[in-house]
Amino acid sequence: MATAAKPDSETVETVVVDASHPWDVSGPEIYAEDRWQPVFAEMREKAPINKVTGSAFGDYWNIASHKPIQHVEALPDIYSSDSKYGGITLYGNSDTLPENLQRETPSFIAMDRPEHTAQRRTVAPAFTPTEMERLSTEIRQRTGQLLDGLPRGTAFDWVDTVSIELTTGMLAILFDFPWKDRRKLTEWSDWISDIDYLDNVDRAYERREHLRAMASYFSDLWDQRLGQDEAPDLLSRMIHSEAMAEMDRYTFIGNLTLLIVGGNDTTRNSMSGYVYGLDQYPDERQRLEQNPDFIPSAVQEIIRWQTPLAHMRRTATEDHELFGHTIEKGDAVVLWYLSANRDETVFERPDDIIVDRDNGRRHLAFGYGIHRCVGARLAELQLKILFEEMAARRLRANVVSEPDRVTSCFVHGYRSMQVELSEY
Repeated sequence: MATAAKPDSETVETVVVDASHPWDVSGPEIYAEDRWQPVFAEMREKAPINKVTGSAFGDYWNIASHKPIQHVEALPDIYSSDSKYGGITLYGNSDTLPENLQRETPSFIAMDRPEHTAQRRTVAPAFTPTEMERLSTEIRQRTGQLLDGLPRGTAFDWVDTVSIELTTGMLAILFDFPWKDRRKLTEWSDWISDIDYLDNVDRAYERREHLRAMASYFSDLWDQRLGQDEAPDLLSRMIHSEAMAEMDRYTFIGNLTLLIVGGNDTTRNSMSGYVYGLDQYPDERQRLEQNPDFIPSAVQEIIRWQTPLAHMRRTATEDHELFGHTIEKGDAVVLWYLSANRDETVFERPDDIIVDRDNGRRHLAFGYGIHRCVGARLAELQLKILFEEMAARRLRANVVSEPDRVTSCFVHGYRSMQVELSEY
């Protein structure tokens, strides 16, 4: 159960900056160029709670350190996730676009209680320890087969060949999705996560067509399974649940986008972060290779270090004091998980990878409280098995050129990364 931290009682002066200040971290460039670390470090040192005015996405609060983020997450009735207030991303609703492109597609991550609770309960049984045990044999088999088929002695794109292939296959299994079309899931996930459409109407229309294609495909699958008995896949669970069986088209699309992005972007970017991060810290990579017992802690450390979703947004439902700062009703509050996971007061040498870090599990990459990632166990399982199967084959992935990163302030990840395999 999440509990709120005890807030400071004394009012403090709020640092307010405008869009010309480096602390307006809404622009995607600092993430694409991997230069966000000193910006957030300065925030954590000088003003871990600060307000930005006049950004491309309006005014918002930066919450950059661990403790206040947990505090906000533990108060979901005061800090709303609901899409009608702006949802879970800094860029909120697309109200700058033509009206016919502004239709909301709500999902349970962008809902408040009680709707959130009922819909989350529907999909949660797909991620229990029992289900993870059931899935682990197939995940291990697929991972091993893929690794055995990788080229030796020549460079290849780890993101596409390994990270995307493993996570897309896992999504296909979760939805009982036709295997031959599984790459559609990756294509749709990339369009869902794309934010370039916000200031490009042509791209926004193109994105809408991809989402319509996704909705049409899944609607056909839904219709095919309506008369079938309940099965373990996510579509079947939705069909047979009171909370989700009568969803309207837009809520259906919203929940699909949540499950697809949550199962694809996050795990695949951690799998890529595993290779890139350990390549940056060869001594720690060697320690992990020599001590496979470190794998469970290394999984948590890589998730912390990578933080595949940079932030979540909340909206204040009432005036409120947050550690001495006055948050007003309607204010956008942005929780920078990326920064909290580098908080010096929580993690020693936070910018470094330490494969046996004893408190890596305190990371906030999966969120905290009622909105903690429902698929966290599955992400951890897939990473653990990848690490184990790489170790069993004594394989090392060596980065041969700087990766191409996602241009986004939300998804923190990699578009491509050339590697060569070696054995140790």
